[in-house]
Order: sequence, then C-alpha cells, then structure tokens
Amino acid sequence: MKITSIAKLLVAVFLLLLPLWLQSFNDYLVHIVITIGVYIILTLSLNVIVGYAGQFALGHAAFYGIGAYVASILMVNYGISFWLALPISAIVTGGFGLLLGSPVMRLKGDYLGIVTLGFGEIVRLIFVNWVDVTKGPMGIPGIPSPELFGYSFHQKLDYYYLILVLVVITVFAIHRIVHSGIGLSLLVVREDEIAAESMGLRPAKLKLLAFTIGAFFAGIAGAFWASYISFISPDTFQYLDSVTILSMVILGGMGTVAGSILGATILTITPELLRFVSDYRMMLLGLAIVLMMVFKPSGFWGENRRHRNMYGMARR
Repeated sequence: MKITSIAKLLVAVFLLLLPLWLQSFNDYLVHIVITIGVYIILTLSLNVIVGYAGQFALGHAAFYGIGAYVASILMVNYGISFWLALPISAIVTGGFGLLLGSPVMRLKGDYLGIVTLGFGEIVRLIFVNWVDVTKGPMGIPGIPSPELFGYSFHQKLDYYYLILVLVVITVFAIHRIVHSGIGLSLLVVREDEIAAESMGLRPAKLKLLAFTIGAFFAGIAGAFWASYISFISPDTFQYLDSVTILSMVILGGMGTVAGSILGATILTITPELLRFVSDYRMMLLGLAIVLMMVFKPSGFWGENRRHRNMYGMARR
C-alpha cells in the first residue's frame, strides 16, 4: 500500500513539473502534451461505448464537435464564461448522445457503425450549412480564454494545468463508473445480451447510458479545445478524427482505463517522432498499427482479468 501511494505521489510531482521542463526546450512540446490530454478524455469517453458496452461507434468526433460549438456559441454570442459554458456543453452533448442512442439500440456491429458514421457526417454538414449559427465553413473565431479570479488564461502553461485537472476528473469519474455495478453490467451486456436479460438486466438501457456518458465527456474535451485554440471550424471534426480516436481505444486496449491513456499518448506522440520522414510518416504509422494488430490484438494494455465472476457480481 505504501509503495502504491509513493508511486502516485511521484507521478503527481512529475505531471506538475513536466510543462516547466518542456517549456525550457520549446513551447510546442507543451502543446503536444495538451493535445495528449484532450485525446485521453476522448479515448476514455469512447472506450465506455466501445470497450465496455461493446458498441461499434464511428462518429465520436461529432460529439467532440457539438461540445466545441455549443461552448463557442455560448461564450462568443452570449458572453457566458468558460466555467459555465463547459458543463452546459457537456450536458447538451450528453443529451445528443441520448438522442442518437435511443433509435439505434437494436442495431449491432457494422450496422451500428454505419449509423454512427452517418450521424457524424450529418453533424458536420450542419456545422457547414447552418451559417446563421455556426458561421459555416468560415468557423467561429475569437473564442475567449477562461478567466479565474481576474486572471486570464493565455499561456500554454495555463492550459496545461487546466487540461490536467480535466483529465484527472475524467479518469477518476470513468474509473469509478466502470468499476461499479454499472460497469460490470455493461461488460455482461457486451459479452452476452441474452444472458444479461436472463439476469434481469436491460441491455438497451445500459447501452443508452454508455452513449450518454461517452458523449458527455467528449463534450468536455470539445469545450476545452475550442477555448484553447480560440477558433473552430467544421474541418476540425471530421470522420478521420473519429477513426483516430477509435484507433487509440483499440491499440491501447479496449475495456481498460490505463489502455485508453496509453493509446492516446502513443498515437499522439508517434506522428511527431516520425516528422523527420515527413513524406512517409503516415505510411510508417499505418504499418506499425497493422503489425500491432497482428502480434498483439488485445492492444498495448489488454483488459485486466477480474478475480470475481463478472456474471455473478453484475446487478441491475
């Protein structure tokens, strides 16, 4: 127990001092770490849907975009502060997850993937064409920075500590959810819906809950990103972004919190490390992903084995 506490303390000190060390080399390194934090939140939120509920979703960037646009519109058009716009955008995005999940709960596998892909494209086209609200392809510029007790966030260091707090909250919340009765019930539904129903569980209700939770946290990531970049456009939230987030979930390890963190970190850093072969870096990254799937299909951090019977412990 003491060793675990010391390890947690060392990790906390490392994360607090990391940006100060990176900033001594280059501000861009701090930007990369901030990007990792955003992808960790997105990967964790998608893992609830894909890894725990077993739903093949290909439109997660749509939730990311909804969170960003809701926060941007509230801050730019209505003068609402970031601290109020953040939870509102998360709640609104969670509501859209509920709306999407309601009519598609009977679909599975590739069919569900196609529907979520279509949802993502519909949302992107709304961003492009609803010019009166979203300003269309021109995007929304001038998104204000967060302010706290009169201090305005402008430096990357400020945003690093903000995303660190949001990541810690997300990791804590999702860890608690997936290791509770809800998380065990989701795993039962993922493995065998018929067995889940025979135990008194409601698969449709649980899958709907997973979509809502995943969308909620994606909205948080979107609101932060909008304020950090201070400009958003429909090009930021495309199908390829959904594929990237899904790749992080799969390569990190589905059904694990640590796997999501590891997958987001590795797939954000690797393209940067391959910049010296700029013409071939995406090809090399694709090759690495293929080899990973061949030799370690469970991901970098495979799902932990539970010491108690999952079916016996799951409760309604």
